[in-house]
Amino acid sequence: MRNAIGIEDVRVAAARLKGRIHRTPVITSRSFDDLCGCSVFFKCENLQRAGAFKIRGALNKLLTLTAEERARGVVGFSSGNHAQGVALAARLTGASAIILMPTDAPALKVAATKGYGAEVVYYDRQTEDREARAMDLAAKTGRVLVPPYDDPAIMAGQGTVALELLEDVPDLDALLTPMGGGGLMAGCSTVAKALRPAMQIYGVEADTANDTYLSFTKGERVTIAPPPTIADGIRNLSPGALTFPINKQNLAGVLLVSDREIEEAVRFLLLRCKILVEPTGAVSAAAVLTGKLPMPKGSRVGVVLSGGNIDPALLAEILARG
Repeated sequence: MRNAIGIEDVRVAAARLKGRIHRTPVITSRSFDDLCGCSVFFKCENLQRAGAFKIRGALNKLLTLTAEERARGVVGFSSGNHAQGVALAARLTGASAIILMPTDAPALKVAATKGYGAEVVYYDRQTEDREARAMDLAAKTGRVLVPPYDDPAIMAGQGTVALELLEDVPDLDALLTPMGGGGLMAGCSTVAKALRPAMQIYGVEADTANDTYLSFTKGERVTIAPPPTIADGIRNLSPGALTFPINKQNLAGVLLVSDREIEEAVRFLLLRCKILVEPTGAVSAAAVLTGKLPMPKGSRVGVVLSGGNIDPALLAEILARG
C-alpha cells in the first residue's frame, strides 16, 4: 500500500513555504557532544515562527485550500503548538480560525493562540473526544478541519524540517524527533529514508505517554489513558491512522525518557547551550543525553528541538528543581 506522502510532496511543500517561514538554524554544542559521545546537530525549531515546527504543516495545509475554503474559515484542535500554528497560518492567509484547546493547556500557548486572532473553545481532555468535537464544530460551521498530524499536507509540511536539516548536514547516521501523533516524524522519516536510506531513525516519547512505543510493540495502534507527562505536546492517546504505518515502516524504534530526564535536558539546553526549549521539544535531546540512543560512539546525530513555548512559571520550577 502506498504511503500517504512521498518526498516529492515534501519538496512541493518546501517551495510553497519558502519565504513564509524561517529556515531555522542547525547548532552544535561541544559540551553536549562530550557528555553523550556523539556529534549532535540540533535543528532549532524552537526558533521557528510561532515558536515551533507546527507552522510548517498548518501553513502548507491552508495554502492548499481554495479561496472559497479559506473564506469559510478553519477549525483546529491542539494543546498548544498546533493551535498557534493554525492561528498564525490563518492570519497569514486571510482566514478565520476556531481552535479547540484543553482546559489545562499552558496559559502561554492559549494567550499566543488568541494573540494571532483565533477564537479559543475549551474542552476537557479527561472526558471529551477532541477530534469528535472539532469535526462536529466544523460540520456545524462549514469550516475546514485542520488536524494536527493525520493529513498529507500537514505531514508534508512537517517533513520540510528534515529536508532543511539534511541539506545543511547531509551525512547524518541517525535522526531523532519527538513523537506525539507522529506527523513530524512521518514527514521527516519520509525525507530521511529517501535521501539517506541507511540512516537510523528513532522517535522519542515520555515514558508515561508511550502510545507509539506500545503500538510498535503490538504491531498495531494502541490507545492509552490521558498521560500526565510534563511534555504537554505529546500527550496523545494513540498514534495517527495515517502516520503510524509510515513510522512503523521507517523507524528503527521508539525510545522512552522520564519527566526527570526531560527536565535535565531543558536545563542543559538553556544553561549550557543557551537555547530555550520546552519539555516536548527536549525529549529527543534527553534520549541522547542519557545514553538511550543505541548508536556507536562518534555517530553523527540529528536532533529536532521541536518547540520553545514554555510557560515562565514552569521554566522557573524546572530550573529550581535542578
